[in-house]
Amino acid sequence: MNNKNSSMPTKKEKMNKKTLLRVIKTAFVVNKPLFVFAVIFIILNASCNITGPLFIQRFIDDIINPSLSIGSGMTEAIKGQIINYALIMGSLFLFGVICNWLYRYFIVLLTQGMLHKLRVDMFSHMEKLPISFFDTHHHGDIMSFYTNDADTLRMLASEALPMVLVSFVSVIAGFITMAMYSIYLLLVVILFSVIMILFAKFSAMRSAKAFMTQQTVMGEVEGFVEEMMSGQKVVKVFNHEKQTIDDFDKLNDEYYKLNLTGNIFGNILMPIIQNIGLILFITVAFVGGCIVAFGPTYNITLTGFSTLTIGTVVSFMLLSRQFTNAISQASSQLSMIVMGSAGASRVFMLLDQDVEVDNGNVTLVNCTIDDDGTIHEVPYRTGYWAWKQPANDKYPLTYRRLRGDIRFFNVDFGYTPNKIVLHDVSLYAKPGQKIAFVGATGAGKTTITNLINRFYDIADGKIRYDDININTIKKADLRRSLGIVLQDTNLFTGTIMDNIRYGRMDASDEDCIEAAKLANAHDFIMMMPEGYKTLINGDGGSLSQGQKQLISIARAACCNAPVVILDEATSSIDTRTEALVQKGIDKLMEGRTVFVIAHRLSTVQNADAIMVLDHGKVIERGTHDDLIKQKGVYYQLYTGAFELE
Repeated sequence: MNNKNSSMPTKKEKMNKKTLLRVIKTAFVVNKPLFVFAVIFIILNASCNITGPLFIQRFIDDIINPSLSIGSGMTEAIKGQIINYALIMGSLFLFGVICNWLYRYFIVLLTQGMLHKLRVDMFSHMEKLPISFFDTHHHGDIMSFYTNDADTLRMLASEALPMVLVSFVSVIAGFITMAMYSIYLLLVVILFSVIMILFAKFSAMRSAKAFMTQQTVMGEVEGFVEEMMSGQKVVKVFNHEKQTIDDFDKLNDEYYKLNLTGNIFGNILMPIIQNIGLILFITVAFVGGCIVAFGPTYNITLTGFSTLTIGTVVSFMLLSRQFTNAISQASSQLSMIVMGSAGASRVFMLLDQDVEVDNGNVTLVNCTIDDDGTIHEVPYRTGYWAWKQPANDKYPLTYRRLRGDIRFFNVDFGYTPNKIVLHDVSLYAKPGQKIAFVGATGAGKTTITNLINRFYDIADGKIRYDDININTIKKADLRRSLGIVLQDTNLFTGTIMDNIRYGRMDASDEDCIEAAKLANAHDFIMMMPEGYKTLINGDGGSLSQGQKQLISIARAACCNAPVVILDEATSSIDTRTEALVQKGIDKLMEGRTVFVIAHRLSTVQNADAIMVLDHGKVIERGTHDDLIKQKGVYYQLYTGAFELE
């Protein structure tokens, strides 16, 4: 297993408020009218819920009590009032149902729109991140941002936050209404509300930590599964299944315990609050009943702004019940809010990762070249390129032909500041030269090619490309001038033609076929069921390693770059296939500046210069014959006295 960081760093729980505000802000930005309509209908729906107890109070005090006092049955006036109350209450309840449906409909549209935007933003942002980010994070954990974290964010935005808003509006409306009925009965409600809030805080504090950590561990679990899936052959060939299962069990057990802890505290909260609400309901009934029954006898007038009646007490009891239910519903969403905010914080932390910095202003353009060397920029492809250096205060606009001259001057580099892997490296590759790097694993060979691509920036020294500081060239243009063939071929789901065209997206079918012929890939492609239109999956599982490598070489040939980097391009294929691949590589290298990394020294004997590296330093340089005569490290490597590994 590798030692990549298992997940993104987690923020402290106190940052949850900022995360929730950012979720709300994101939803608002996605579709402002939908957001406003959703909030309006949430408020209207919550307000409609409060009208029921108000009509109950009026119904009892205005109809039932007068009817009982008359004692001779209902009058026509009372019958009319009953019909009016029924119509009004029915209309309000129907309106509430409509508002409930509308706000949920708008929330669904808003949430899906927000998730669509976030996924696009995440992927777009991820494509701008430096290579170092992918080197230090499990691919499974990165996938977790798009799946698990996005799903918890969906539940947060579509269920938890709207429910909390409904509950909040209901609590405020109920509080104001109860205050208008009886301040003293309201004090009873406040007392019980404080108890509910204390229980909610107690439970939330314990579930929050578990759910926050749970999201991180979920990323570790998915990263582990992804790692084991890609390495199944290795697992099986070394009979490592039991150890792999044990390692997974450890991660899964940790996830189980965190999930269990979070859900225990999250799920016990609602029943406790509901039971407190039942006690409150009985207490309000008892206190209110005592005031109504014994107040006139003992001249007790414990009222707020209105006279306490039977209808008022009954209405107050219903309001207190709704008040309790609102708090209970809000508290039941706490676990989802905590989990959702944890997922949202991970999504936002991905979006907040620093993108790859590019301060370059030198661009690569197509050009024509006159007999006297004058360069003219043109909008079409000519086979010639030039570096376009914009005008500034000191120099006018200039063009410099791309020749492929790359030089390192006293370069130091480390993947981390405290661990330098290249020390004072100086080298040069003249246009058309083939430069080979040899040395033990970890000597710094691939690191040098990564610096040419500017996958990483150097700590000290300079790298010049056609006598231009490489830091002043735009990265996209720099990389467009380079063709790369890696040891680990990366093919993408699509046709063989699509994979070859990946080297230059504007290439015609004829260009791709010519590139395949150059790479010696044409013959085997034509033997495929549908030729160049044959569909292959992402890992090229239906192709041999040699065939995949030939397609990779054809892809590099298609871009027709003047500089080519070959990173151990033949190390993982058999000798017979290597001869075919090497022919393709030899054609690809013609007329180009080439950097070759190879373990098989036989493949670099014809290099113009061979650089021998050891622990990040260039210790020998020369042609094959020169280095053999020196009888140094290269001689010992070539004769087998030393092993590259």
